[in-house]
Amino acid sequence: MRRQAPKDSALFGLAPSFILLATIATLCLAGSALGEASVVVVALEGDITPASDDIIAEAILQAELVGSEAIVITLDTPGGGLAETKEIAGLMERTSLPVIGYVYPSGATAWSAGTIILLSSDIAAMVPGTIIGSAQPVSIGPTGTEPVNDTKVINAVVALAEEKARTNNRNTTAAREFVLSNLNLNAEEALKFGVIEIVSPSLESLMDDLDGMEAKNKTLATSGAEIVRFEPSFRLRVLAVLSDPLLAGLLLIVGLYALIFGLSNPGLGAELVGVITLALGLIGLGFSVNLGALFLIILGLVLLLVELNSPGFGLLGAAGLACMVIGSILLVPIGSTDWYTPAEYKMDAFVALIVPSLVIGGFFVFALYKVAEARRRPTYSEVMNREVAEALDRIDPKGHVIYNGEYWAAVSEEPIEPGEIVEVVGKERMVLKVRRR
Repeated sequence: MRRQAPKDSALFGLAPSFILLATIATLCLAGSALGEASVVVVALEGDITPASDDIIAEAILQAELVGSEAIVITLDTPGGGLAETKEIAGLMERTSLPVIGYVYPSGATAWSAGTIILLSSDIAAMVPGTIIGSAQPVSIGPTGTEPVNDTKVINAVVALAEEKARTNNRNTTAAREFVLSNLNLNAEEALKFGVIEIVSPSLESLMDDLDGMEAKNKTLATSGAEIVRFEPSFRLRVLAVLSDPLLAGLLLIVGLYALIFGLSNPGLGAELVGVITLALGLIGLGFSVNLGALFLIILGLVLLLVELNSPGFGLLGAAGLACMVIGSILLVPIGSTDWYTPAEYKMDAFVALIVPSLVIGGFFVFALYKVAEARRRPTYSEVMNREVAEALDRIDPKGHVIYNGEYWAAVSEEPIEPGEIVEVVGKERMVLKVRRR
């Protein structure tokens, strides 16, 4: 199992007020749209990873805030981490909403961790043609997965499965055999042996089957309820990709080797790649997302500050911007947001909250570009050196020349007649040093 000074200040001062008003307006609009009964449906597909915890937490929060009748967790998973499974089970128990576990669609499986999650649900359901079971814990190593036979671990998982089954009045013997014997059951068998309560072929029919059932001291009224599918945020989708065990392990290996190579061959930027990929790998393996994202943002700021004191705009600046972008995507306030808006109002909130951030970020990037451009531009003396001018009057030793259409005082160590072409060899304050060409 596995974030013109008076005029500008006034504008920036209005930004928080604008965002607050937009948020309040959005919430008011949301409230008027939430009158009818609804059921939030969230999908757990693929491996159960640290991202799965956040997906379920946000889906439950959404369901609570819109006043859903219940939340349905659809399962199609080969299993996943034991710590993540226990966290999801805890989230299901702590919410005041009835939680329905549903192995869906036809052909889906809820093996291993998926079975424990199904046993933890208030009401368990399966689609015909689906399978649950095979809950013996396994370990992942360099050679692949291997069954865990340590009785300490086995007994702990057995106790967990039995307790979840007992709490929800289900077959504890089957729960034990899921772990000890890797028992597998299809939908009809699971219903027959008291592991689930419903066999239903579709979400729509499931709503009818749930209607009138009791869970968490509540009688469900789901017949004809609106099915609201939970869509993970961009942040959660990125986190889900990073949480893939194969990718997370690869990021750690690449990061480690890049860091070693960069430290032994400084100046090529490999050490920066190493630090960034190591941070992403640790986040993927379950290290605190907020701490990891905060580290990336701080690293990005440090790199940008170093870039400001370096000639040109190159690797440090690009790496700094990349760190800040990735960190900003992953960083959220500690804990979840406490409001949700229906889909038709999400764009208004997105514009109100994101546009000011993009404007400020764009200004910062533009300022960095102008600083870099100014550094690349040669100094006045460098531009003038070895260029030509025309003598306006006799220079002996002082006189005047025309240089690039401008009138300049000039000095020369040799007499120069008016109209002669001279070469600029230096500059002292506002006086050019010239000589006959």
